[in-house]
Amino acid sequence: MKIFPTTSIKQLDASTIENEPISSIDLMERASRALAKAISERWDSDIPFTVFAGPGNNGGDALAVSRLLAEEGYKLEVYLFNTKDSLSPDCVTNKERLANVPGVDFHEVTTQFVPPILTSQHVVIDGLFGSGLTKALSGGFAAVVKYINASSATVVAIDIPSGLMGEDNTYNTQSCIIRADWTLSLQTPKLAFFFAENEPYVGEWELLDIGLNEEAMEAMETDFYLLENEDMPYLVKPRTKFAHKGNFGRALLIAGSQGMAGASVLAARACLRSGVGLLTVHVPFCNNLIVQTSVPEAMTELDISDTCFSSPADADDYQAVGIGPGLGKTTETELALFEQIDTCQVPMVVDADALNLLGDKRSYIGRLPKGSILTPHPKELERLVGKCQNSYERLMKARELAQTSGVHILLKGAHSVIIAPSGKCWFNITGNPGMATAGSGDVLTGVVLALLAQGYEPETAACLGAYVHGLAGDVAYKKHGAIGMTAGDIVSFLPLVWQMLEKELIP
Repeated sequence: MKIFPTTSIKQLDASTIENEPISSIDLMERASRALAKAISERWDSDIPFTVFAGPGNNGGDALAVSRLLAEEGYKLEVYLFNTKDSLSPDCVTNKERLANVPGVDFHEVTTQFVPPILTSQHVVIDGLFGSGLTKALSGGFAAVVKYINASSATVVAIDIPSGLMGEDNTYNTQSCIIRADWTLSLQTPKLAFFFAENEPYVGEWELLDIGLNEEAMEAMETDFYLLENEDMPYLVKPRTKFAHKGNFGRALLIAGSQGMAGASVLAARACLRSGVGLLTVHVPFCNNLIVQTSVPEAMTELDISDTCFSSPADADDYQAVGIGPGLGKTTETELALFEQIDTCQVPMVVDADALNLLGDKRSYIGRLPKGSILTPHPKELERLVGKCQNSYERLMKARELAQTSGVHILLKGAHSVIIAPSGKCWFNITGNPGMATAGSGDVLTGVVLALLAQGYEPETAACLGAYVHGLAGDVAYKKHGAIGMTAGDIVSFLPLVWQMLEKELIP
């Protein structure tokens, strides 16, 4: 699914109006019916609703929704803010349609606003401003937003919470953004929905199909996409009857140090549970027995050091190399990492301490083999690109790094984002807070390493790896809950998730 910048939304509306053809007011009616249906499915008609409508088309949506709900027996108090006597044409039409509809207590605010009483029993429908906002709210509208936020009412935002900009909110005023509990986004999500700092404003979000022109959406360019369940099974390569382990690649995992054997074990188990043909784990002597015992399906290769990674491994016989989990940051390890990068000719999955060491010598990122994938969490990324004010800036800097260095980046988070050297970004939809636990990233490294070794293209390996890792976490969450989950639980459900994909049983 494409994620369009808010500047493109009006073009999509215009294209739908021109090519369907349909009038602007009828398209608004179609959107409003989808909104009213979603709201009525969640709340009964005995719940008191208070609607705040702005002067533009978002306000027009709110007025139309009010009429449709009133026709279903809902009681609503509606406030239309028209302080500059400049309502949009469609807002005017819906104001006229709302007049004298039973069950609606309508107020048009032109000068003084007397705030209504809002209790925990009320549902507020926020239709003040939509996705076209380009500057922070101020004055009277900011005061209305603050009043709503100070109440205990449940808030539903139409398309986007008023005051929130669709992409970059770096210079926005946080206190002047509606804190919605539920956001009903029309047709496509907004980029801002995927950033952690916007969660208090967006709340739970849901997409409503309003029938925008499919050909226009297909033709319109964007660099941002949302992975979808129905697409993922088609990314999995089928296995033939006469296949053997040599057909599914050889992977080398360089991981672990004294006291950190668990990271290599988790990554190795995940790699083997994700279809790799053969796996060798390069370990210091102190971890050899642990890995051999914990992961008997893997081979080990001993480093010359007893306690850490200190000498590069020969990667000529492998299709992919994973490096970083539990590696440590000793001087010997740092030197060995840079030599490994310089001598390696196959794609690498770079994670954890390997990323931290690269943060001190960023020039080595551009020397990574073609097709390599970095898997940082936000703090690890900032060691590579510098301090970031927010998630939007972090994403933009990650894109710049991917483009200038020719690497793929899998930026981990609630919506992990896969960034290609082309600048295109895919947001993942699976995963849950229970995965915020030690070792979860090591599991992801193992999954992606297995896919690279099997010959998947880097973009596919990163997208499919993030999706499967998150889905295994979701299955583990259903069994263990968020608090009791461990990274090992994610590994244990990988076979089930791969089976679901093979049989196209994705929920």
